[in-house]
Amino acid sequence: MSRLPILGAMFLLLGGCSEQSLESGTADEARSMLTRAVAAVRADQDAAINAFNQGEDGFLDRDLYPFCIRASDGMIVAQGGPLSDVYLGRNIRELTDAAGKEYGEEMFQAAQKAEGEISEVSYMFPRPIENSDPVDKISFIQRVGDLACGVGYYR
Repeated sequence: MSRLPILGAMFLLLGGCSEQSLESGTADEARSMLTRAVAAVRADQDAAINAFNQGEDGFLDRDLYPFCIRASDGMIVAQGGPLSDVYLGRNIRELTDAAGKEYGEEMFQAAQKAEGEISEVSYMFPRPIENSDPVDKISFIQRVGDLACGVGYYR
């Protein structure tokens, strides 16, 4: 019996999956990465920030990457992904999206919440994989010590 029809059927089924679903991280994957990022910060903050900035130790997966800000002043101290050079060292409170939403201020306010509480901030942001126009993105943000870290996913 030939395997060609079976392989052809599998190809058609897989071809039905959108390219985006193969390239973009999911909400569950973003939450999972945030959990790992928070654990890394608790274990060794300096090593974690370095790993985030370098995209090492599994902290860069397609369009998922962690970022961290100092809760005291909003300075971005870790920014994974392809835009790290643009955002590192900036004050998150200054960031607005293409629609004018001051999402950076929302992220700073999320950083003021109790340690362990996860906040969600939605905003428009380009997909780094595609260099796209801004699209809907949601970031999960959690306070950990004197930092707040987040990981976002695209809808």
